[in-house]
Amino acid sequence: MKGLTRIVVCVAALCIAAAAAAQEKVTLSIATGPTGGVYGLLGGGLANILSKYVPGYAVNAESTAGSVANLLLMHQKPSVMAFSTADAALEGFTGQGKFSGGAVPVRTLMVAYPNRMHVVTVEGTGINTFADLKGKRVSTGPTNSATEQIAFRVLEAMGLQPEQDIQREPLEPVKAGAALKDRTLDAYFWVGGIPTPGIADLGATPGIKLKLIDHADAVDAMNQQYGQLYARDTIPAQSYPGQDRPTQVAMVWNLIVARADMPDQMAYTIVKMILDKRDELIQVHKEAQHFDLEHQTKAASPIPYHPGAVQYFGERGIKLN
Repeated sequence: MKGLTRIVVCVAALCIAAAAAAQEKVTLSIATGPTGGVYGLLGGGLANILSKYVPGYAVNAESTAGSVANLLLMHQKPSVMAFSTADAALEGFTGQGKFSGGAVPVRTLMVAYPNRMHVVTVEGTGINTFADLKGKRVSTGPTNSATEQIAFRVLEAMGLQPEQDIQREPLEPVKAGAALKDRTLDAYFWVGGIPTPGIADLGATPGIKLKLIDHADAVDAMNQQYGQLYARDTIPAQSYPGQDRPTQVAMVWNLIVARADMPDQMAYTIVKMILDKRDELIQVHKEAQHFDLEHQTKAASPIPYHPGAVQYFGERGIKLN
């Protein structure tokens, strides 16, 4: 009987341990963006790192239309973290714009990298300046994307009405690039990291001469209307095949965000792992070089940091509360 008792006790212990392990299992989705963008690449890399290095984590990257769609998804699903531009995150947090139905319980995990607006065209469309977009067939990005939101703001700041002055299309970068090649589209907006794969592929196409259009003059008017969210920036020459001069553009910061009710220890672990494994993420896309302590400020993020992130950065000497 003693032997049987030991077996029963051991089996019970194993069952308890298995149940505890099951309870510790973390399933998490990272909402990213459309195919052909940097969100998807870095989101996939981040999912791999968290799944690989954090015991009990099973993380997947989820393709979406982009920032606004990510925040709407976060509103519905507790097990979601996301990439978002700072301006979209602010609207979600305050319940404005497309979030007028209810504020999103969103918090910043970390400031990620600068998102530059690209206004993309090719030789032969007759577009040489921003004003030349008037009357043209132009994609302002997928519905519920940061590209769409910022494209509208840039157009209006530059004196063009999105619904009146252009023939507007809602295409993601890969489809927009294909339409440019087919000459069924004249230009498209895309806010993303450098290089954005879809734009690089377009520039590398034989017989295509890529052109990026200056629009940094929009920034002052955008900030006057929406707050100090945007900055003038430059896409350096040769960032893309065929791009032979620097382009002056509008920039907004990207954030990695989570719900406010994410457990503090989980938020702490995620931020720590991102920075500990930054070199692996840089191998996925070079914009991860901006994942650093320098950019973690309340000025860079217009919404509050998650308490778990505040704890981690506080231990690294960055005070955010």
